Amino acid sequence: MPGSTQVIAIDQTDLALLDQLQEDSAVSNQDLARKVHISPATCLRRVKRLRDAGLIEREQAILQPDRMAAALGHGLEAVVEISLDRQGSEEHEAFEQRVIADDAVQQCYRVSPGPDFILIVHARDMPEYLALAQRLFTGDANVRNVKAFFSVRRAKFRPRIPLPRTGRGG
Repeated sequence: MPGSTQVIAIDQTDLALLDQLQEDSAVSNQDLARKVHISPATCLRRVKRLRDAGLIEREQAILQPDRMAAALGHGLEAVVEISLDRQGSEEHEAFEQRVIADDAVQQCYRVSPGPDFILIVHARDMPEYLALAQRLFTGDANVRNVKAFFSVRRAKFRPRIPLPRTGRGG
């Protein structure tokens, strides 16, 4: 059942598959099997098992912002620290649910120590960011402090979980 939280045993072949899929999930089953040194049928079966176990959350295309800028404009990306006034679990949950429902929020982390949340947000321009800030932060009586850091250059973006070296794949 997709998205289940069952715990499964994973071996070196599974780690090699997961490592390759983190690098490029659009690779064909044939190429993936070749890179991990297994048959295509085995590859298909194992990847399905990893998906069904929920180890692969989802697959998506990662767009290149500098190339998209020609069509859409550069936009603003900001790292935003949020501190709440009231610290109960209900208040944390309410804030989290509100921000994750907003399309401008790309990532949301509860953190400790320091601020309560770190958000990665994207807006088309400063007026759109100010509207986002009003919508999510200023309008919330429980938000005590907001500190935004605007990205001037993305030096690295590699969303992957480091896996043990497997000695397989290529």
